[in-house]
Amino acid sequence: GAKKYLTALDGVSLGITRGKSIGLAGESGCGKSTLASILLGLDAPDSGNVLLEGKPVPFYDPKHRAQIVQPVFQDPYSSLNPKCTIGEIVGQGLRIKGGLSRRERRTRVLEFCDLVGLTRQQTARYPYELSGGQRQRVAIARTLVLRPQIVICDEPTSALDVSVQAQILALLQELQAELGLSYLFISHDLPVIRYLCSRIIVMNSGRIVEEGSVPEIFGNPSDDYTRKLLSAVLPVRKALGGAKPVQPATEA
Repeated sequence: GAKKYLTALDGVSLGITRGKSIGLAGESGCGKSTLASILLGLDAPDSGNVLLEGKPVPFYDPKHRAQIVQPVFQDPYSSLNPKCTIGEIVGQGLRIKGGLSRRERRTRVLEFCDLVGLTRQQTARYPYELSGGQRQRVAIARTLVLRPQIVICDEPTSALDVSVQAQILALLQELQAELGLSYLFISHDLPVIRYLCSRIIVMNSGRIVEEGSVPEIFGNPSDDYTRKLLSAVLPVRKALGGAKPVQPATEA
């Protein structure tokens, strides 16, 4: 029979402002992760352009692009080499980038591990020895050690317990303020987006159906699909509403 083609994204256009957070919301299969792959340069769009600092993504070689935009994914455990220590994992990007001595890399690794709440002792451990929250801190340190400007967070807290999730969100917020990061935060969890982001984009079947500020979207959504998403959401969890930056804990 005739081939059938699925349009994963259709006419999607968005901009990420320096130092700000924008949330991308929608159900599974709406095209969120495909968009993330395109923005990271892992996939190429059939048409249109992705611009980083005003230049198309193909303009940059992979090493240069990695210094501008980096990901934090949902399940860090699957992307952490179980045979490497935490320090080796966090420093891997620096080794690939080059230009730093072994001592300089070690200093940078310790600096960013400390920044995300990991101790010097934990850098000598292996991924299986850490909790889920601690492993996500490793993933964040590995991302930030290259000092990117844009971080694409693809469901980075959905696999965590709510209390640990609140700690990681508070950490991301604190890091943004300290480092001037821009976030694209991809999630199906609207309370999480509400906590971290100032603007929301809602996607359905590969298209953007609504975009606006957090108060606009939560207070007066104009699209039926957005209203459906909001109606399916329980009241914002107290753990998120009251989350504050925390010191490193044994479970997170």
